[in-house]
Amino acid sequence: MDHAELLALFDRDLRAGARSDGPDARVERTGGVVRQVASAQGWNGIVWSALDEAGADAAIAAQIGHYTGLGLDFEWKLYGHDRPADLGRRLRAAGFTPGAEETLMIGEADGLAHGTEPPEGVRVVPVTGPAGVDLVADVHEKAFGADSSWLRHQLLARLAADPDTVVAVVAMAGGEPVSAARMELVPGTPFAGLWGGGTVQHWRGRGIYRTLVAHRARAAAARGYRYLQVDASSQSRPILERLGFAPLTTTTPYEYTS
Repeated sequence: MDHAELLALFDRDLRAGARSDGPDARVERTGGVVRQVASAQGWNGIVWSALDEAGADAAIAAQIGHYTGLGLDFEWKLYGHDRPADLGRRLRAAGFTPGAEETLMIGEADGLAHGTEPPEGVRVVPVTGPAGVDLVADVHEKAFGADSSWLRHQLLARLAADPDTVVAVVAMAGGEPVSAARMELVPGTPFAGLWGGGTVQHWRGRGIYRTLVAHRARAAAARGYRYLQVDASSQSRPILERLGFAPLTTTTPYEYTS
């Protein structure tokens, strides 16, 4: 499958055909957009749109009105191939703030699942309940310097309500959690998404990130998923390219805070 076909499949299955990412969220299709509405602790935002120049500004205003009416901040997840071509400018004019641009990358699970053992003294532990979720959240806060309460809430809910659609792991050095990551499986599609891969500062550069990618690739392949999808930062993109991921387009979060 070439890049254009793969991008079209991604748009169809994961954006236009999006499913909610947790039991307390719902996906709605209205006014040329697909959006998720969740609690204040969940992810709220636009995952796909089919807009033209004539109707884009009105659609943006309608989504602002919808989410602010619910008392929720939200994100418009903009991809580099979305239309109209000036949608990012229109979002900024409407009061959105763009975040860091990332690269949508896709890899074949079978080709990514081999080798890459953890460094000596590090073991990979599956996360199945609250104790493991606490370790994942601890790593997230240390690795990214960000609040992890939303992650704890979302991962606990997913493990309780739909455990077959999520794989979470933590890398332990003795009793210390030093890296963590999760994978969200999308039933009925060939895609599994890799999310949250982070390593605490003093353990970076030792191959743990690559180990957790390979671990999740094996899990995806064993469950019959063909493709792994990642929104890669500028730091992780070179690692993922060396592992065999290919870039398809860019993605930028546009945040709206009421």
